[in-house]
Amino acid sequence: MKISYNWLKQYLPIDLPAEKMAEILTGIGLEVEGTEKTEAIPGGLQGLVTGLVLTAQKHPNADKLTLTTVDVGQPQPLQIVCGAPNVAAGQKVIVATVGAVLYPVGSEPFTIKKSKIRGETSEGMICAEDEIGTGTGHYGILVLPPQTPVGIPAKDALQLPEDYVFEIGLTPNRSDAGCHIGVAKDLTAVLKVNYSMEIAVQMPDVSGFKPDNNQLPINVVVENTQACPRYAGVSISGVTVKESPQWLQERLKSIGLRPINNVVDITNFVLHELGQPLHAFDADHIDQKTVRVKNLPQGTTFTTLDEVTRTLNADDLMICNGSNQGMCIAGVFGGIGSGVTAQTQNIFLESACFNPRFVRRTATRHNLRTDAATRFEKGVDPNLTVYALKRAALLIKELAGGTISSNITDIYPQPVAKLKVTLTYNHLKRLLGIHMPPKQVKNILNALEIDILEETPDALLLAVPTNKTDVHREADVIEEIIRIYGLNNIPFTNKIQSSVSYTQKPHSQALKNIVADLLAGIGFQEIMSASISNANYYTENDSKDLVKLLSSINVDYNVMRKTMLYSGLEVIARNQNRKNTDLRLFEFGHTYSVLQNEKNQPQYAEQEHLALFLCGNHTRESWRLQPRELNFFDAKEAIDKVLERLGIAALQQQIIAQPTNDCQYTLAYYHQNEPVAVIGPVTTQKQRQFDLKQPVYFANIYWNAILKLLSNQKLGFTEIPRFPSVRRDLALLLDKEITFAQVADVAVKNAGALLQSVNLFDIYEDQAKLGHNKKSYAIAFVLQDNTKTLTDKDIERVMNRIEAACRQQLHAELRQ
Repeated sequence: MKISYNWLKQYLPIDLPAEKMAEILTGIGLEVEGTEKTEAIPGGLQGLVTGLVLTAQKHPNADKLTLTTVDVGQPQPLQIVCGAPNVAAGQKVIVATVGAVLYPVGSEPFTIKKSKIRGETSEGMICAEDEIGTGTGHYGILVLPPQTPVGIPAKDALQLPEDYVFEIGLTPNRSDAGCHIGVAKDLTAVLKVNYSMEIAVQMPDVSGFKPDNNQLPINVVVENTQACPRYAGVSISGVTVKESPQWLQERLKSIGLRPINNVVDITNFVLHELGQPLHAFDADHIDQKTVRVKNLPQGTTFTTLDEVTRTLNADDLMICNGSNQGMCIAGVFGGIGSGVTAQTQNIFLESACFNPRFVRRTATRHNLRTDAATRFEKGVDPNLTVYALKRAALLIKELAGGTISSNITDIYPQPVAKLKVTLTYNHLKRLLGIHMPPKQVKNILNALEIDILEETPDALLLAVPTNKTDVHREADVIEEIIRIYGLNNIPFTNKIQSSVSYTQKPHSQALKNIVADLLAGIGFQEIMSASISNANYYTENDSKDLVKLLSSINVDYNVMRKTMLYSGLEVIARNQNRKNTDLRLFEFGHTYSVLQNEKNQPQYAEQEHLALFLCGNHTRESWRLQPRELNFFDAKEAIDKVLERLGIAALQQQIIAQPTNDCQYTLAYYHQNEPVAVIGPVTTQKQRQFDLKQPVYFANIYWNAILKLLSNQKLGFTEIPRFPSVRRDLALLLDKEITFAQVADVAVKNAGALLQSVNLFDIYEDQAKLGHNKKSYAIAFVLQDNTKTLTDKDIERVMNRIEAACRQQLHAELRQ
């Protein structure tokens, strides 16, 4: 967004340097990304100074030339040959010194050089107004007033205006600052609060607005008040469309706009002055003298000002005439045949508030980006509509003549009131980090034109102006206060203040990244399958708590998945059909279910999972290795590695031999009777249902249970052991129903602190050698003391305790 420094000063009666103004604007959130100096004359008259003609004599070698000496404030006068007929001694003139570049009107620029003209040296040039670009006259040299000082820069003598244009990176939420007066209001607020200046924005006076007659009434009908909450208009007759005056052209040029004619230029001027888009129609082309704000049928064609014929959507809001013919795409772009031309004498001036959502959709649909559309998309102040209309009408009357020939038509069925917001001082302190005195808070609010309706020692009830479209809640008001107070004015403290409460809750996404890296490192690939599933995958009993879709994509995707298994099996089937049979896959995802609560109302539940799928070979066939099929223990190893990486240990494990609808059997991990993970081979029935040709192993980790475990986990650190560990092996003869988990549990409970790990490294079963219903476990026990090297007596004492406990509790025997 471009903002002119001179234009801005029109509303602010202060003398603030452009550099300082840019600094302040950046400090209050209107970041000045660049400042460009602009000049009324190209080159800024660099190298041109005022001079006094000391002598003027006829050139000895030319009848039409004059040989002059000119004092330009240097130690010695300059000798200059001049061809102007009006040069005379005693005149104050503009002198272009050697090296200066002139930009004459209608000609190419040229550089002044020391030269000889008809045998006489010329050390500069006495200038005419067309030669320096201040006018078009070339009758003679430009003669300055007698009181003009000698030797001063010509730009100072001529008092040529210069301007600075700020390129402001306006954020989308700051629609209130999208114009010169909006920026001026922000500047006023900060200058009042932080610089103790008693100033106010000088708003354009519209008190002189009144209709001159009612000879050109235009009837307005708004059929879609949702898309057009407010529409205002007025007629002006007898206007003369012509070139805009110089001051108006300079204002528009300063921000990069091309002047067109006085009426159109005024609408653009008011847009960038107040932020309210306007549109002028040729009133003589409004059929039946009626304006209708409505939607036209789908497929209607409309030709816009760029001479492109567009096909309208039924949702495109249009400004139409009494015959329902489109004149303008509302808030976006005008149409051919209804706009202002050089022949226009009567106009209808529109000022409206269009719904941002409708404007955005229409502009995007037709690929039209206009100033007006951009403003409406961000939101305009609905209560500024009539004020802007009066401002533009008065300017048109002043610069284009004519009379205001109707009353203002203002259709505003649901006026927008100021939003009420409660601000508490405690919340302000918590977000700001420092205590701000209530008096200072109220000063800032008053400077921002936020009304204080009620006041208590702890809080303020505020009324937010309707132009602040981004201020809806207490935090937004606090943001406004901080902007004006200044982030740079908030002191550093010796501790970090945070409005976010800190808990030990683990970061789910960070943990997912850790686990994903681990699984990828051991040969797994991540998949992302659809969370929508097929109801036919589920048995009648399982279907009771399915979440059914009211409007399904197709018959095969009609419910939300209740398990991660079936979407994974679909992926495996798709890969196997493409000869990709060796698969290790994982997926983070959600499952969904619905139950009836005590009030017989649906209670929806969503759970997060980590699912693993394994099928095919662990290693591919090669000259060195024989292929080995993936099995249950590969899935268990992957789950164990995930749990180990997350620092989760000491989980109970239980084999559930009874088959389910999905798995032949399962190994379940528990923590305090709450399931953490399950592993099992998929049933042959499910494999046939998905047309799978090889066994599939499925593992599921309940991610919510993982997060719960980690939230209660305290991070600890231990010193790297300085003393060696010792391994001792036992071969235990056990009943077949005894599990390794039972042996490990007995060992941990009886060995004491020296036991570091228990690992099963061999299982042997032979009824002839071991006896009926017996098996042998070969188990490695690792012992270590962090304070000393273990002696044989220390080791023997621990191993005896383990052996005795296994004998007593598990009826184990040492295998010889």
